[in-house]
Amino acid sequence: MEFKLSLFNNALIQKQAVSEIIKCNDVTSRFGLALTENQAKALVQTRTTALNENGRIEFGSGIINKIIYEFCDSPYISERNYEKTLHELIEIFYYYKNETLDLISDEDLIKYMKKAFDGVCKGSLELLSGRELYNLAHNLRCGYPIDYTDNPNNDDKEDEDEEY
Repeated sequence: MEFKLSLFNNALIQKQAVSEIIKCNDVTSRFGLALTENQAKALVQTRTTALNENGRIEFGSGIINKIIYEFCDSPYISERNYEKTLHELIEIFYYYKNETLDLISDEDLIKYMKKAFDGVCKGSLELLSGRELYNLAHNLRCGYPIDYTDNPNNDDKEDEDEEY
């Protein structure tokens, strides 16, 4: 009985999440972006997988809608790459939520991702994940300011061999 109830609740949560994603089309269609029900279901599955892989749980609708709304006006997202980009952004988000030790809110992490994606990354998910978010996580874990960078070309610093 308990197992059946759990499956029913999970199916209901999944259905609600798909419905909420489809409602995003009201806003995203202004940017030429829309998701089908099957695409929305696939995004919910990606979220479920990413949560499991990162040992996380989530209550409510989660971050998919927040990512959709934040990224829908990106000049680097088109109907052609929309769904694929969303899948990757969801996976990246949950991975870096762990890597930042939850020291940054969901909203702030998503905003940081969008600013970097549209800015220095110029639409590259590889640069976003492999460099910008890596540096963000490092800085947060070490207590540095979010935008701190080591400048290896700083002539005022000596290296380990006492050379300039």
